[in-house]
Amino acid sequence: MAGLLLPALGGFTQSRADHLVVSTAHGPVRGFRDGPVIVFKGVRYGTDTGPRRFQPPSPPRPWTDPADAFTYGPASPQGGSEPNQSEDCLFLNVWTPGLDAERRPVMIYIHGGGYSTGSGSSPLYDGSRLARRNDVVVVTLNHRLNLFGYAYLARLAGPAFADSGNAGQLDLVLALQWVRDNIAGFGGDPSRVMVFGQSGGGAKIAALMATPSAAGLFHRVATMSGQQVTASGPMNATRRAAAWLDALDLPPNRAAEVATLPVDRLLRAAEIADPVLGYGSLYFGPVLDDRTLTRHPFYPDAPAQSAAIPMIIGNTRDETRAFLGGDPANYALTWDDLPGRMTLANIRIDVAPESVIAAYRRMHPDWSPSDVFFAATTAARSWRGAIIEAEARAAAGTPAFVYQLNWTSPVDGGRRGAMHTDDIPLALDTVAAPGSRAQGPQAQPMADILSGAFVAFARTGDPTHPGLPTWTPYDLTRRQTMIMDVPPRMEDDPRGGERRLFARIPYVQPGT
Repeated sequence: MAGLLLPALGGFTQSRADHLVVSTAHGPVRGFRDGPVIVFKGVRYGTDTGPRRFQPPSPPRPWTDPADAFTYGPASPQGGSEPNQSEDCLFLNVWTPGLDAERRPVMIYIHGGGYSTGSGSSPLYDGSRLARRNDVVVVTLNHRLNLFGYAYLARLAGPAFADSGNAGQLDLVLALQWVRDNIAGFGGDPSRVMVFGQSGGGAKIAALMATPSAAGLFHRVATMSGQQVTASGPMNATRRAAAWLDALDLPPNRAAEVATLPVDRLLRAAEIADPVLGYGSLYFGPVLDDRTLTRHPFYPDAPAQSAAIPMIIGNTRDETRAFLGGDPANYALTWDDLPGRMTLANIRIDVAPESVIAAYRRMHPDWSPSDVFFAATTAARSWRGAIIEAEARAAAGTPAFVYQLNWTSPVDGGRRGAMHTDDIPLALDTVAAPGSRAQGPQAQPMADILSGAFVAFARTGDPTHPGLPTWTPYDLTRRQTMIMDVPPRMEDDPRGGERRLFARIPYVQPGT
C-alpha cells in the first residue's frame, strides 16, 4: 500500500525506502537515507525570530503533518557571501547511523565566524562521514549572529530588550534543549552530548559553560582555537550599541525602532569602526548582563557549573597565518620593518614591540623577522586565551586535555603552517570536502588521529585511542600537550618561553 506511513522500530515510520519520519516534541520530521546514514536537514528548533527581533527565542509552534527535512535551513542575516539568509534561522541538522533504540554519543558542532558570520551548512561540517565511520549522531545548527544575536540594547531601549545582548546564546540553549528532548528518537543518547566548535564556535561554548540556563545540557566540551575568557561588559556593549544607533541616525530615545528597520540597513550601519577596540567593525558578542550571563566565562576562575564536564582545549601552532599570511609583504619583513607591523590590531595586547622582538631573537636566533611576526601575533593574540583556560581548569582540579595542531597543509607550499581553521576538516573527517585545506598523503591519517580523539572523547570522556600515545591532562607543573602531527606525540610545555614572555602582560579578551 504505497504512500502509507507504516510503523517501525525505534519510534519512526517509513513512507518510502529512502524517506524516514521521526516524531519530535513539536511534530514529525521527514528525512532521507544517504547510503548508510540517515539525514535530516533544516529541522526547526525555534520560531521565526523576525517578529521577535532582539527577544529570547521561542520553541516552535506544534505541527501535525511531517515536515520535510531535506535541505539546510536559512542562516542568520550577516555580511559576506553566506547564502540563504533570513531572520527565520533557528534550524538544525542531524546525521545518524540508525533510528533505533541504540544510544549513540551525540556530537554537536557549533560553527565559527566569530559571533558575526557562518552557518552549520558548510560542506566542511557535513556529518555523514563522522556518523558512518564511528557510529555517532552528529548535529550542526544555525542561530542568530552579530547585531541580531548580541546587540545589547537593555540600557538604551528599555526592559523589553533586556536579553538582547545574549539572544544568540539563548538560541544555542534552545537548540541544546531540543537535543535533550528529541535526540533519542534519532538514535542518540541525551546523556552523552558533546559540544565542540572552532574559533567563534569554541568561544560560544566557553560562554555556555558559565551560562546557568545551559547547565546539564551537555556532558563533554571541545574548543578549537576559540576561547572566551571574559565577556563584553555592559557599559562597553552599550557604547557599541550607541555608536550603531548613531550610524542609523537614531537618537537613544528612538532605540526601540531597530526592531522594525530593514535588515540590510541594520547590517550596513554595523560596519562602522568599533569605538572600544579602535580597529575593525563593531564587535558583537556575549554580554555580562546579570541575566543570561552572570559571570565571565573564565575569569576570575573556571566556572564551577562546568567543573565536572571533561574538556579538550586546542589551538594551532600558526594561528595568525590565516589572518595575516595572505599578505606577501609579511613573508619579506626586515628587522627594521617588524616593529611597525606589531600593531595593536595585530598583536592585541599593549606591549612594546621592541621588547617582544628582542625576547624572540634571544629565544630563537635562527628565526627570520617574518617567523617572529607570525609567532608573536599567534602567541599574544590567539594562544593566550587557550593557556588561561587550561590554567584555570588545572587550578580548579579539573584539568583539560590540551592539544596543539602542528601538522602542516601542503597548500601554498606549506607557508601558511598549521593555521587557524586547519583542524576543522581533521576533527570532522571532511578532508575531501570543498574548501578543505587538508590535502596531501598525510591528510587522512591526520584526520583519523584527530577525529578519532574527538569520537573517543564523545563516547567516554577520554580522548585517548589506539592512534595516540596516552593523553594526560594538563597540569601546572608539566603543562602536558598533545602535539597533533603524523605521528602524534605528548610534549611538556611547548613554546614555554613564549608563554612566560606574554604571561607578564595583562590579557584582555579581544572584543571585551
